[in-house]
Amino acid sequence: MGNALGLSTGTLSKEMRLLIAFLAEDHNPNDLPESQPELFRETDWEIFIELARHHRVYPYLYGRLKPMNEIWVPTWVVRTMHDLYTKNTFQMLHLSGEMEQVGKLFAEHDIDCLFLKGPVIAKDLYGDISLRTSCDLDLILSIEDLSKAEEILLQQGYLKDDYIRTVLNDWKWRHHHIVFFHSGKGIKVELHWRLNPAPSKEPAFPDLWKRRRTSSLTKHPIYYLGREDLFLFLVSHGARHGWSRIRWLLDIKQLLLQPLTAPKLIALLRKHHYYYIGGQALALTSSLLSVSIDSQLQPMESTSKSRRLAQEALFYLERMVNLHSPPIPPEVESYHKRHQFALLTFSRKFLFVLSFLFPYPEDAETLPLPKSLHFLYVPLRPILWAWRKTIGGQG
Repeated sequence: MGNALGLSTGTLSKEMRLLIAFLAEDHNPNDLPESQPELFRETDWEIFIELARHHRVYPYLYGRLKPMNEIWVPTWVVRTMHDLYTKNTFQMLHLSGEMEQVGKLFAEHDIDCLFLKGPVIAKDLYGDISLRTSCDLDLILSIEDLSKAEEILLQQGYLKDDYIRTVLNDWKWRHHHIVFFHSGKGIKVELHWRLNPAPSKEPAFPDLWKRRRTSSLTKHPIYYLGREDLFLFLVSHGARHGWSRIRWLLDIKQLLLQPLTAPKLIALLRKHHYYYIGGQALALTSSLLSVSIDSQLQPMESTSKSRRLAQEALFYLERMVNLHSPPIPPEVESYHKRHQFALLTFSRKFLFVLSFLFPYPEDAETLPLPKSLHFLYVPLRPILWAWRKTIGGQG
């Protein structure tokens, strides 16, 4: 199985191809059995549901399955999707209320923030918060406001996940968010001071704030990214995770249905070294979800590098990869490292390699020094790395 862009999708399972076909269909889904009858023969519907859950597209998928004749889609499958859809709707309403409360609290303390995902994006991209899943609230603010925002969340009963270890303040660029969890509300909040971890070149927060949009979802003003900034964030986030959940491509499809300013978008992606990652997203979305690409964006989509990166991303769709749930299978981990490096431009590859020379928290654990002497970890880094390799095989 191939397509006009030259992507080979024949390695995808029948159930995965059926899932994609439903997501790509924008008219009458009952036409699918006639146009692609082979996808409905001997379908393993348990696997189909498992894929829908893994890729987190079941709310959107439910609307596609609901009008289907039971000859093609068993009633119990539609009923399962309905139950998942209903549960997600309540979850999104719950998150919407908390999003408004957090946004209001931050505004009262003069903290500018932009919500990156969650209900605000569901409303913007799908027109209905029930059609997209979200498990937490992500927002970005200036690093200068981070401590004040953290204090506010702690006062509201959130607990901080202190998973970040740091030396010489490397957390500011090696990481990009901190996590808080409220056990009573069952809600996780991620405070971002960067869109992505290093090495990445990205718009500064004041620029993002200047181009912000206001959501109509809540009574109190909630702000989120401008369209071109949202495209940059979504493609960088999706690529960083290998597009291992097709929901991220569905987001791109929905965003492309909105009026993007192509020259402005291209300039933004080139400036921040995401041109080919943007092309990868366009190639995947066009190929898998049958999206028509604006003529001004087609050169970005059709470059050989964009197509190669798109083809490589199919590795993740051939299997249910969850990069957030270790242990990751060795072959997946190895492939992911190579693919992530391939995504980088030459200058970002150089910075990535250079970053290994900067001290890691492990260096401080290997040779504890007083904080006043932490600068010595810079020249000692190669020695400490070699020592760990020798005694335990860790870098």
